[in-house]
Amino acid sequence: MLPLGLARDDKPTGMTNSKQKAEGQSDGGEDRPDGGWGWVLVVAMFVSMSLVFGLMRSLGIFFLEFVQYFEESAQAISWISSIGLAAQQFFSPLGAALCNAYNARVVVMTGGFLAGLGLILASQATCLVHLYLTMGLISGLGWGLIFTPMVATVIANFTHRRTLALGLGFSSIGLSSFAFNPLFQLLVETYAWRGALLILGGLSLNIVPCGALIRPQPRPKAPQKDSKSKLSCSDVLRRFSSYLELSLLLERPYITYTLAVSLFNVGYFVPYFHLVAHSRQAGFSQYQAAFVVSAAGATDICGRVASGWFSDLGHFRLIHLLSLWTLLVGLFIMLLPVSSLTGSYAALVVISLLYGFCSGALTSLVFVVVPKIVGVQRTMGALGLLQLIESSAGLLGTPLSGFLKDITGNYVASFLVAGSFLLLGSLTLATLPHFFSCTEPPPPVADKSEAFHPELEQMSGLSPDVNDQTDEPER
Repeated sequence: MLPLGLARDDKPTGMTNSKQKAEGQSDGGEDRPDGGWGWVLVVAMFVSMSLVFGLMRSLGIFFLEFVQYFEESAQAISWISSIGLAAQQFFSPLGAALCNAYNARVVVMTGGFLAGLGLILASQATCLVHLYLTMGLISGLGWGLIFTPMVATVIANFTHRRTLALGLGFSSIGLSSFAFNPLFQLLVETYAWRGALLILGGLSLNIVPCGALIRPQPRPKAPQKDSKSKLSCSDVLRRFSSYLELSLLLERPYITYTLAVSLFNVGYFVPYFHLVAHSRQAGFSQYQAAFVVSAAGATDICGRVASGWFSDLGHFRLIHLLSLWTLLVGLFIMLLPVSSLTGSYAALVVISLLYGFCSGALTSLVFVVVPKIVGVQRTMGALGLLQLIESSAGLLGTPLSGFLKDITGNYVASFLVAGSFLLLGSLTLATLPHFFSCTEPPPPVADKSEAFHPELEQMSGLSPDVNDQTDEPER
């Protein structure tokens, strides 16, 4: 039996019209089978994201330990997490380019090894510079090689259930945030911060077998025709530009969307790095402070799955839902310090629960909107460039929060400023073309003569010839 989406023999005529319909209604004309090995990749993404962003979100447990051990300011300690986040985003285009040029499986496995190696080396750090280089640069490089290939691989294997698949894959971030905070607190109390980082490095090595689940695809014969002839400098630059999809930087919708996501990124991670320290400063115990982040992680799971399910119903445009969730996340971040100023632990937990749900609902939509803007053919490069550009924003967020804390003596201003960046990002989305339209505009179609990326073409088992003959996808 042919997989769903490949049975096209019954309509040999009207190829051109059918192709145009498909391109206008299925992100570039590709109707992929939703299921099969794609769900295995969702599981691999589930584990990988928990060991990347779930771990990142829980590093706030080490914040006070580092402040006390190295006797440095909050701003100096905040650079550890910021460098890691910025490196993950900065090196994402490298991961995308390597996948387009070679093989996604090897790239993800290499990233898993580097992520674990950085944390293992960080356990032997004797100064902050060591932590900057290990937890920040080496682990961040590994995280960058993992994220884009895993997300693009899942996107390439789903069409109708794409948002749900990404929501399930990203739901591990909330689950791990819920489990990791008390676990890390226990590890720190039992083995000190050095032993805890050593254990986390071992856990991160589990990303390597997750990467092995990505099926390697045979390389196409077409690009091999130039292998015997010497490539000129212009040929090399053109191929490099093709792998990175640099032409996207000339397209207004993509630049606008990237700016909005960069503004999100300034404030989005601040609560996960500083909410524990803020809760401790408000007078709550270590485990009460850790539970606040865990509670946000629990509702984060619900938010990701609920958002994925509701978005796939098609009642509202994805960009409108993304704008709504971003607005709510910004408001709840600004309310986090207000709720704790009264000394009410219950109020802080409630706001954290609402923040967790909305931040989870926001995350999967950020990436599933990308194919709507650039088309599926250029998703890998678009995700890499998006991560690269927003890396500067990620580098700014937590140090700015730490700087404001050092000046004011508390985290109130830190959270208010962080929330305002998300509100500004939500307003930026409103400047996208066709934003106020109630119907989804047809996505752009990449010119295959200028950029041919076999990873996205072949991950779903569809050859370019088959894709050119697809009819209107089933609804």
